Amino acid sequence: MKTFSAKPQDIERKWYIIDASKQVLGQVAEKAARILRGKDKTIFTPHVDCGDYVIVINADKVTLSGNKERAKIYTRYTGYVGNQVVTTPSKLRQKHPEKIVELATHGMVPHTRQGRAQCVRLKVFAGSEHPHTAQNPATVTL
Repeated sequence: MKTFSAKPQDIERKWYIIDASKQVLGQVAEKAARILRGKDKTIFTPHVDCGDYVIVINADKVTLSGNKERAKIYTRYTGYVGNQVVTTPSKLRQKHPEKIVELATHGMVPHTRQGRAQCVRLKVFAGSEHPHTAQNPATVTL
């Protein structure tokens, strides 16, 4: 028998929706990353982008376990001397609540060209409304 290897033309992309209200951030991000990579599919091939589209709604209502709401920090650097920006999830939730889920999910996919292409298919919305109803997304329960 030969080992099956998926080809890009064999991939059929579906749409899935995850409701993040009152869910733990890590569990939402883990499920989204698995769907984005295509690891739940039987035709998963590591070097081929087999993943599907993921819509995460109610990102502003996601919870963090433990003391992470105040203790966790997000660090980025602008490139200029003395311009290292440090923020906490509670501050980030006020300005860009969808960014919390995006950063957590991005950390769970490979940090390669393939991982960046997979993160493009992640759509995160702070509220319960989204413009992708025409795609008829299937609901994912955690």
